[in-house]
Amino acid sequence: MKILNWDVDPVPKPRMTRRDKWKKRPVVERYYAFKDALRLLAAKDKFTLPEEYEIDFFVAMPKSWSKVRKKAMDGNPHKNKPDLDNFIKAFQDALMDEDSYVHSIKATKRWSYEGKIVISTQK
Repeated sequence: MKILNWDVDPVPKPRMTRRDKWKKRPVVERYYAFKDALRLLAAKDKFTLPEEYEIDFFVAMPKSWSKVRKKAMDGNPHKNKPDLDNFIKAFQDALMDEDSYVHSIKATKRWSYEGKIVISTQK
């Protein structure tokens, strides 16, 4: 089993419009920066997305939370927005043009002190 730890804050795929091509909203710019960062990490690790994989999105806790709350929530499931499927869409869009060959994904999103993505594959 191959496990990759990428220290990058997960970003969900935003709902985009035609206007976003010429007037970039901050959420869209952050999404494109995320895609670029993932492509660089994948190239560095010589990683291509297999047809089945496991992925864990670790979402950074807000700085406004108290130390007590952060300690209590670290590693717990992230049950708030953004949705898990939007994280998966952004991840797959960054690493491949056509994702129809992917047939199995096991994904989770959890709270963490720092944002990161952990990918597990059989090969």
